[in-house]
Amino acid sequence: MTTTDSSTARPAAPSPATMAHKATPKAQPVECTGAQSLVFSLEAVGADTVFGIPGGAILPAYDPLLDSTKVRHILVRHEQGAGHAAEGYAVATGRVGVCMATSGPGATNLVTPIADAYMDSVPIVAITGQVSSRSIGTDAFQEADIRGITMPITKHNYLVTNPDEIPQVIAEAFHIAATGRPGPVLVDISKDALQGKTTFAWPPKIALPGYHPVLKPHAKQIREAAKLIAAAKRPVLYVGGGVIRARATEELAAFVAATGIPVVTTLMARGAFPDSHELHLGMPGMHGSVAAVTALQKADLLITLGARFDDRVTGDLKSFAPEAKVIHADIDPAEISKNRVADVPIVGDCKATIAELLEAVTGPHPVDPAAYGPWRERALGWKRTFPVGYNAPRSDALMPQYVIERLGAIAGPEAIYVPGVGQHQMWAAQFVRYERPDSFANSGGLGTMGYSVPAAMGAQVAAPDRVVWAIDGDGCFQMTNQELATCVINKIPIKVAIINNSSLGMVRQWQSLFYGQRYSNTDLHTSVGMRVPDFVKLAEAYGCVGLRCESPEDVDAVITKAMEVNDVPVVIDFVVERDAMVWPMVAAGVSNDLIQIAKDTAPQWDREESDAEERGLDADHDGIPSGTTRG
Repeated sequence: MTTTDSSTARPAAPSPATMAHKATPKAQPVECTGAQSLVFSLEAVGADTVFGIPGGAILPAYDPLLDSTKVRHILVRHEQGAGHAAEGYAVATGRVGVCMATSGPGATNLVTPIADAYMDSVPIVAITGQVSSRSIGTDAFQEADIRGITMPITKHNYLVTNPDEIPQVIAEAFHIAATGRPGPVLVDISKDALQGKTTFAWPPKIALPGYHPVLKPHAKQIREAAKLIAAAKRPVLYVGGGVIRARATEELAAFVAATGIPVVTTLMARGAFPDSHELHLGMPGMHGSVAAVTALQKADLLITLGARFDDRVTGDLKSFAPEAKVIHADIDPAEISKNRVADVPIVGDCKATIAELLEAVTGPHPVDPAAYGPWRERALGWKRTFPVGYNAPRSDALMPQYVIERLGAIAGPEAIYVPGVGQHQMWAAQFVRYERPDSFANSGGLGTMGYSVPAAMGAQVAAPDRVVWAIDGDGCFQMTNQELATCVINKIPIKVAIINNSSLGMVRQWQSLFYGQRYSNTDLHTSVGMRVPDFVKLAEAYGCVGLRCESPEDVDAVITKAMEVNDVPVVIDFVVERDAMVWPMVAAGVSNDLIQIAKDTAPQWDREESDAEERGLDADHDGIPSGTTRG
């Protein structure tokens, strides 16, 4: 055995935390490598968690990362998991999530979560290694132009080949990701930049010509919006995810209290306004509530806050809210009038915008909540008459809606719910009651299967004192379930409810409705006929607690048992009714007026509603969607 004389051994390198502490604004710059400078910069911007996987090009950064006492690195099992975990972390905290990967395939595996974060305005910084600068463009081993690949799906991205630029770039990346409309920023750093010598000093000066997000709304636009609100007879607050990103939920609640205007919250805005509030009409759109969809269609004014008139909300855009004027407030000017022309465009932060609107409608342009009384009563009548519900084909059928409803009731509003994509995502939006922001994280714009488990993992890391439920489908779960290993090893005790219908459920629903029940390649064989895989055994193989539930009588007991386990992840295989469908539904591309509450069944309006004209309401706005049958 060879021994090393301690008197001649290379001294241990100082930790990044120690060196960063020395690099105060007034201190002399610290001599270090580019890789150390990267770690110091992450510490300086306040990053406390990085999700990633090492590889050749990023390896120089992993050596000093080992010494950091401020930044926790969580080794994931797939780079896609790292990206979604960073998203879950960001959604749960409002802070910037961080993920890291090597060059080539490592970087390209981050493309999906980067695109997901871009669509849903989630602030993350993705750090990737790149081949040596002299090899860029030569098709070197594990080279990919990740900057070019991600240009359309990032707020901004960087290629760093000079180690001196690392602190500046990291500071800018976090600033860009978190300010204005939040979103992903990519930082690609060549291997020689990580290995090269440099100096580190903090803070760098951030000066970004052309990047000046408008936070304060224009006073003239606020006045014009207030005039429209005061003149309206049938206004609706159309609330999008921007309200949550802006931390503007308290301002929204105050505005509703002062005006008495009904509210709808999009998929991305679940939790922005309490479900328990009388004036909350539910979620609009393809699988929205009848009350929310109809209120938008019959409104004469849409007060649109941090929403983008997504096609899943509007249906056929030409027939969407045909007689409504539009106030559209958003921090991103590119969204305003992109899909629906705004009568009053307001560029600004939602928090400031709502606060100033409230001041205007309670001051110079007063609104009388009593003036909206007849409209409120009609909207609330739709809510009472057409609640979101479901029917079971048999008394012993385990309905997925029931499972999710009971899960939400038992776990409660303080939990965080993270669905995947598909039927279970819509049921999670419909049947869990959300009372606070940051309690619902999902892939809305991109619709990414595989989002649930890693995003729940990131949310649990960010909020260790909260219960986090991943509500996943048997299809989605098989895309990223390897992150259960990450959860077990790092003691991240998420709970996973697999809504197992042995199918790609939403695709099967469309095949049932639009393709003559020709079920081409949607049978997953996870519970019907065979169990490939057996999710309980798979969970146990990963070191999790595995449970199964196949009858409605056992649902509460199984969920309660899972809630009692707090030291390891729990996976429950809920074997549910295969042909359950998501209702209500507006078929893709058709008018929201054609909403159905079940297959071939439109809302049947009662006689009282159909006699609206006799009660003094406009006969053209009696709440009866065109194409439906009067009761």
